[in-house]
Amino acid sequence: MKTYLVTGGAGFIGSNFIHYMFGKYGKDIRIINVDALTYAGNLENLEGLDKEYDYIFIKADIRDKKRISKIFEENDIDFVVNFAAESHVDRSIENPEIFVETNVLGTLIMLNSAKAAWENEDGSFKEGKRFLHVSTDEVYGSLSDPEDYFYEDTPYDPHSPYSASKASSDFLVKAYVDTYHFPGVITNCSNNYGPFQFPEKLIPLIINNALHGKNLPVYGDGKNVRDWLYVDDHCKGIDMVLSNGRIGEKYNIGGHNEKQNIEIIHIILDTLREILPDDDPRKKNVSDDLITFVTDRKGHDRRYAIAPDKIRKELSWEPETAFKDGIKKTVKWYLSHEEWMAHVTSGDYQSYYEKMYEGR
Repeated sequence: MKTYLVTGGAGFIGSNFIHYMFGKYGKDIRIINVDALTYAGNLENLEGLDKEYDYIFIKADIRDKKRISKIFEENDIDFVVNFAAESHVDRSIENPEIFVETNVLGTLIMLNSAKAAWENEDGSFKEGKRFLHVSTDEVYGSLSDPEDYFYEDTPYDPHSPYSASKASSDFLVKAYVDTYHFPGVITNCSNNYGPFQFPEKLIPLIINNALHGKNLPVYGDGKNVRDWLYVDDHCKGIDMVLSNGRIGEKYNIGGHNEKQNIEIIHIILDTLREILPDDDPRKKNVSDDLITFVTDRKGHDRRYAIAPDKIRKELSWEPETAFKDGIKKTVKWYLSHEEWMAHVTSGDYQSYYEKMYEGR
C-alpha cells in the first residue's frame, strides 16, 4: 500500500485531489492530509473519509520544521503532493510576507524533510519516492500575443507577490533536483474551478453574490483572459505525473478553456437563470445589473494560456470537461451546498471582502 502525504489537503484543489484518489484507488492507498486550517482550509470538505478509507488528518503548518520532520519520521511516505500555499493574488498584495513564509520557506522545509527521510547513506534516494510540487501558470507572467501560449520552457516573469513566491518555490524544487538528484517534479496549472472552492475566487464569488443580489465586482474592463480547468481534470493530471512523469521534469496542465472574466460572469448568470426553478426566490436576484466594474488590481496580468502539449504527448492526459459542462456541474454543486457556503463566508471572510472592495 502506497502512502501519500498531501499538504493543504483541506483546501480547494487538495480536498478534490483526496476525493479523486480515494475514488480511483479506494482502500489500496493511504493518505495523510497535513493542513494548517487557515481561512481557506475546511475539514467539511473531507467529512467522513476516515470512516471509509485509510485517511488521517494532521493539523500542522508546513513552516513548522519539527512537526513536519516528525511526520516523515513516523510514517513511510511514498509520495508528497505539495498543495499547501497562500494562493490569492489580492491577499499577496495586502500582505506579501505571509506568502514568502508559506510558499517559499514552507516548501523548503517540506523538501528538507523529504530529503532527510528518503536519502540513502550514499546520497542516492530510495526507490519509488516522489515529491510533486503543485504550482501555477502565473509564474510565467502575462501573454501579449493572442496566438502565444505558456510552455514548460517559457521564461518565468512573475508580476505579483503571489506569483513571485510560487516561482521561488518552483526554483527551490528544481535546485534540489539539480543539486541532490532529489526525486522532484513540478506541475503548473491554469485556473481551477469546481466544488469546494473558497469564494474569494471569481467563480464561487459570482455565484454566491448573484444568489444574494449583491454586486458582482469586476476588475478593470473585465477583459483579462484566463484558461479554466475543471478541478477533477487537474487531479487526474497530477495522479498521472506522480505515477509516470519523469523525475526532474515540469508539466503544464491546462484546460484549453480561455475566457474573459466578463464572459465568465455572464455565463454564470445565464446558467443560474437556466437552473434555478421559477419559484426559487433567489432567481429574482440574478441580474446583469449587479455587474460592478471596480478599480483594476495592481499588476493585473492580461492573459494566461497554457499549452499542455507535453503532458498530452508523454502521459496521454487530456482535459475531459468542456467549460459549458463544468460550469453547470459547479453551479449545481454550490446550489446544493448552501450550508457549506454559509459557513465559509461568515466571520473573517466577510471582513476581508468588505475591505478589499470598499470604495472601489
